[in-house]
Amino acid sequence: MRRQVLAFDPNLMLVRHHLERGWKGAKHKHPHSQLIYVVRGCIVLESDGQTIEMDAGDSAVVGGNVEHQATALEDSEVLDVFTPYREDYTTH
Repeated sequence: MRRQVLAFDPNLMLVRHHLERGWKGAKHKHPHSQLIYVVRGCIVLESDGQTIEMDAGDSAVVGGNVEHQATALEDSEVLDVFTPYREDYTTH
C-alpha cells in the first residue's frame, strides 16, 4: 500500500491510496469520519458488521470510531476523505 496525502486543512483531508492485489489492512478505528471512493480496481470493505464489495465508481462512508478493514481484490486506487484531517498522516 502506498499513501499520498493530496491536500488538507484542519477540517478536511484528501488521500490517495494505491493498493496491490491481496493487500489487507488491519482492522482499526479512528475518530475521523471517512468517505471512500474507488477510482479503479475492486476492494472489500468490512465495516460495522457489514461486508461490501466495491468496484470503480463506488463509494461508502465510515463513521468516526467505527471499526473497519479493507482488502484489495485487484490492484486498486482509492481516494479517502477524512474529517477532521488525520494528523498522524502528516507527521513522518
